[in-house]
Amino acid sequence: MRNLEHAAPLREAVAKEKLPVSILAMDVDSDESVAKTAAAVRSQAGFVEALVNNAGIERNGSVEELPLAEFRAVMETNYFGALRCIQAFLPGMRERRKGCIVNVSSVAGRISSSPLGPYAASKFALEAISEALAQEVKPFNIRVAIIEPGIIDTPMARRVEAAPRESRYPQSLRFSRMFEASLTRPVPPSWSAKKFAK
Repeated sequence: MRNLEHAAPLREAVAKEKLPVSILAMDVDSDESVAKTAAAVRSQAGFVEALVNNAGIERNGSVEELPLAEFRAVMETNYFGALRCIQAFLPGMRERRKGCIVNVSSVAGRISSSPLGPYAASKFALEAISEALAQEVKPFNIRVAIIEPGIIDTPMARRVEAAPRESRYPQSLRFSRMFEASLTRPVPPSWSAKKFAK
């Protein structure tokens, strides 16, 4: 995880279930952090059979009004972050001729809706690279899967639900109301975890 200060609930669950889990710090936006953590994982585990690229951020706002830096931030985490991790762990899978890469996309990777244009663009890009990657690694017995969840009850979804800032575009308010309605019957993150397990 990016910030180990938030690891307490995970550590408690690991201890309670007596799971063989190591919790390491990694920031997918940083080449150095990904390389360092990948080396630590290989040192502890020897090899990696499965990689789940689940890190993601959102920014919502109109294409006109949202600063370019926000578009870059979303692409850096949601697309380049996944690429960094793939490039860090794929060589070992290829050498062993075994592995699975799961890229967590979104319904927004298939259908783009305002005001989540930056998020959708990053997920469309992730889906495109996943399809190309699947073709590249098939001869090495490596599978690539894409998971496309809808609205999952996470802090990120709750931020989209929150009242939008002032905008010339009415979609922001409508979209936040859709999230608000959907989260009255929330789908827990465990739903996605069950999909990963399949």
